[in-house]
Amino acid sequence: MKSDIRPTGHAKLSYLRISPRKVRLVANLVRGKDVAHAERQLQVLPKRAARPILKLLRSALSNTEEKEKGLYVSQIRVDQGPPYKRGRSRARGRVFPIHKMTSHVHIEVAEKNVSK
Repeated sequence: MKSDIRPTGHAKLSYLRISPRKVRLVANLVRGKDVAHAERQLQVLPKRAARPILKLLRSALSNTEEKEKGLYVSQIRVDQGPPYKRGRSRARGRVFPIHKMTSHVHIEVAEKNVSK
């Protein structure tokens, strides 16, 4: 039995103002799940990163050539983006650096065909 996986739709989100560590927690929940199950799970998840990933998943669905029922999240990747560098005032006129992290998220939706 051979499994044939074809990527059908993808989407990318750049410069998301949430730390990659926090976004990966949500991404790991939906990786490998079928689209309907992943969508339901993201709608009820209380994490802040769930809403942008849900929006990105719907965008990848709209980018598919064929509207199939057997679609699943074949790949979701969260990379680190450039940090925003800010400063916090400290004693004696010094500045303590603060790095506000950003993320780049890439998602692919594919249909799984099982052929002999």
